[in-house]
Parts: sequence; structure tokens; C-alpha cells
Amino acid sequence: MSVMRTASTRRVSDHFEPEAMLDPQAQRRLRGQMERIDYTAFASNREVIGHVLGQADGAMFQRLAVAAAQARARWVAQALAMTDGPQPPDPVAVAKLAQLRAGFEELTAAYEGLRRMVERGYLGFGEA
Repeated sequence: MSVMRTASTRRVSDHFEPEAMLDPQAQRRLRGQMERIDYTAFASNREVIGHVLGQADGAMFQRLAVAAAQARARWVAQALAMTDGPQPPDPVAVAKLAQLRAGFEELTAAYEGLRRMVERGYLGFGEA
């Protein structure tokens, strides 16, 4: 099982690898079962996500991208403002900074999640 490191997220590869000890026929049977399981997950994701979100369009991506950019700007502006004076930032200000960063990271993750939904075919994409 391989592990990919992306940004601050670790993802485990979702490709099926049969046990080396199985004979070829058992490996094929197991691979077929795993493909049916994967298809069930795909169909479920496509149905549920499509029902909840409809169809993705460029405007959806733009809204998320702008929101993430604004959150990033607020986070960094706050950090710069906190470090403008000679005194170190107080714990309350640092906690607020952590909240701003968390907001930015959540919006970025939502953007990536929407992109992955389109990439995997769970959600259709049309121009707005």
C-alpha cells in the first residue's frame, strides 16, 4: 500500500493489490469483487453528490477560490499586524490567527474536494 503526501494531507493509494500468495484464478475473482465494490462506491457518490450539489460550473469554483483567497489574505494580514510591534503576540491573538488559518485550510480543502468530485465523475461540469 503506497502513501502519498500532499500539502498537509496524507492519502493512501486506493488501488487494489491482491495477495501474492493467491493463485491467479483467485486473484482474478478477488479483483472482480473489488471492482464491483469500487463501482458501488462510485455509483453511490455520483447519485448522492449529484443530488445535493446538482452540476458543477465555473462559478462554483470561482466562489470557492475567491473565498479561499480572501481567507488566506485575512490570515496573513492578521499575522503581519500581530508582529508589527515590539511585543510578541499574546495567546488570544495567536488563537485567533489559528482560527483564521483553519478557515483558509477548510475552504482550500472544499475547493480540492469539489475538483476531485468532477475529476472522478461524481459530479458533472458545465459552463455557467
